[in-house]
Amino acid sequence: MKKVLVLEDETNIRSFVVINLKRAGYETIEAGTGEEALEQLRRNPDVSVALLDIMLPDMDGFEVCRRIRAGGNNRIGIIMLTARTQEMDKVTGLMTGADDYVTKPFSPAELTARIDALCRRTGGSSDPAPDAGEISQPPFLLNTRNRTLEKNGQRVKLTQVEYSIVKLFMDNAGKALSREEILDAVWGKDYFGEVKIVDVNIRRLRIKIEDDPQNPTYITTVWGYGYKWGF
Repeated sequence: MKKVLVLEDETNIRSFVVINLKRAGYETIEAGTGEEALEQLRRNPDVSVALLDIMLPDMDGFEVCRRIRAGGNNRIGIIMLTARTQEMDKVTGLMTGADDYVTKPFSPAELTARIDALCRRTGGSSDPAPDAGEISQPPFLLNTRNRTLEKNGQRVKLTQVEYSIVKLFMDNAGKALSREEILDAVWGKDYFGEVKIVDVNIRRLRIKIEDDPQNPTYITTVWGYGYKWGF
C-alpha cells in the first residue's frame, strides 16, 4: 500500500483529503506544521508522495519542499497544495523541487488522479528492467538500473521526474521533442495539469546539469516547439 503524507494546517481540509485518499487505497500520515511533516518523513522513509500546503503556521510549504530535497530525498513525489492562483507560486513550488501542484478548491477525483500518476512516475521497480544498464553520452552517464545520472564522474542529484526527462532526452538524442511529447512521456497522457510544467522542470534541470544555465548547450530550446538534447 502506497503511503502519502498530508501536510495541511486546516483540520477540516486535511480530514477531507485523508478520508478520500484512504478510500482510494492509500495509507496516510498527517501533519499540521512544517516541522511535524519533516519529523514524520524521518520516521516514515517509505512515504511515496507528500502533499504540501503552502500556507502554514511555522514555515511555508516551499521551505518544507526545499528541506526535503536538500536532505537528499529525491525519490519521494511532492505535490504542492495551494489556494493561490498566481503564476509565481506555481513556478516557485516547482523550482524548489516539487513535481506537481494542485490549486484549491480541487475535487477528490483530480487529487487522487494526480497522486496515482505521480506514484507511477516516481515509483519505478526495485528490480532492474530487462534492458537495464547504462547510457553513455559524455560527459554524462545515465545508470538505468539505479536511476542515477553522473556528469564527469560526479553524481547529479535528480528527482525521479527529472531522471525521466533526462532518460527521454538520451533515448532521443539529437531529436527535437515537443512540449506535448515530453508531457505525455513523463507525466502521462492522463495528466490534468498544464504544459508549462515542462518548461519549469527544464529550467530546474538546466540549473543542475548545464555549465551555464543561461546559455544551455545540453538541453537546447527549439523555439515555438520544445527542446532537444544537444548531441
